[in-house]
Amino acid sequence: MKLLPKSFSGQLALLLFLALLVAQIVTFVLFAGERMRAAQQSYQESVVERAITLKRLLQDIPPAMHGRLLEAASEPRVKFWGSDKPSTRGGRDKVSDFLATELAVALQLPRGSVRVAIGVERPGDRPHWWSFRDGRPPPPQRIGWFKAAIALEGGGWMNIATAPPPGPRPFGRPLFVSLLISTVATLVAAMLVARRIVRPMRALADAAEGLGRGEAVGALPETGPEEARRSVRAFNEMRERLDRFVRDRTHMLAAISHDLRTPLTSLRLRAELLDDVEMREKMIETVEEMQHMTEATLAFVRADQAEEETRSIDLAALVDSLAADLVELGQSIAVTEAARPVVRGRTVALRRAIRNVIENAVRYGERAHVTVDMTQTPSEARVLVEDDGPGLPEGDLERVFEPFVRGEASRSRETGGIGLGLAVARSILRSHGGDIWLENRPSGGLRVVMTLPA
Repeated sequence: MKLLPKSFSGQLALLLFLALLVAQIVTFVLFAGERMRAAQQSYQESVVERAITLKRLLQDIPPAMHGRLLEAASEPRVKFWGSDKPSTRGGRDKVSDFLATELAVALQLPRGSVRVAIGVERPGDRPHWWSFRDGRPPPPQRIGWFKAAIALEGGGWMNIATAPPPGPRPFGRPLFVSLLISTVATLVAAMLVARRIVRPMRALADAAEGLGRGEAVGALPETGPEEARRSVRAFNEMRERLDRFVRDRTHMLAAISHDLRTPLTSLRLRAELLDDVEMREKMIETVEEMQHMTEATLAFVRADQAEEETRSIDLAALVDSLAADLVELGQSIAVTEAARPVVRGRTVALRRAIRNVIENAVRYGERAHVTVDMTQTPSEARVLVEDDGPGLPEGDLERVFEPFVRGEASRSRETGGIGLGLAVARSILRSHGGDIWLENRPSGGLRVVMTLPA
């Protein structure tokens, strides 16, 4: 099974070739059998006609010349000779009777004057095709393809013994030439048909993969066979429904965010008019938190949309650039490059996802160590972000990816943020065909593992 081609066109070509090979072999075997039977029939008729001619000639020449005439008429595969007694007692099968009757009618002789035997003469003998190339008649107990004895008018018998007719070769150059031409024509036709079928399916697979990575995918042309057209049509309808759903949801939340700005602004103005300073500061802080939550929610929803062009990205260079920017802001970050994988993605979105993870590591673990390498399979790149913080309980390693869930118990944005950083990072990475998860390090601290298709 490992030797079988993986592509549809290769499998189709192999299947057609095997079917064609079997069909050609069966056809040539049947054709060779028909040719063999036709050759035997023609050979038999030729021997009968020669026997009739010799019988008539023998009647017109002296008996002393019979032997020379019969010897001159003989050849390697047909032997004629004279004798006082018949060389065969005649066969008892239908073919022998048919030939004996045919010779008797052609020679205008009584049925008993012609004796014909087909196959072996004695019961229990195995068939033996005698060769007359040595110029001698076969032994009495053996015969050739058939053996006949014809009574002469002046006495004696004219005996005939034949070897099997040379049949056509069932296999040879015609078979291979025909098979080669048929194979080339069939493979060309198979490749053309396979390309017509595979082209829309390959485009569908590429589009589905791009859509799964969050890329902007346009409507595919409906080409190829009806089954391929139906698959492409179903994909186009699914893509349109998804786009419409995300677009409607984003518009709704954008409208809600826009509508909330007016009451929030009004609350902030009223809070500014309060005389109680402590109450005024608390209310302003609450309004600002509501504004940040609204904007973060809208940004989280927009992260699902493909607003940026997909391109090839040097992941190590992206991490280096991001780390350099954060180091300039006073954060403690170290980067190790064990490999330089290239991924397909949206630069701004991936930069945002990795930045969220690194900033969390610095916020909770004081410093971050980032490693870029490849997994055990060469088709997947990996970014590890490790910190020296307290880690998380095992039950919270998955829960912190939910929106507005934080690993830090307080609600202060100075110590923990809104709680959307990891949720946005997971949304972005999964839209690129990758994933993200958390692990507690044995030596302490937290490890964030991010994977992307290389």
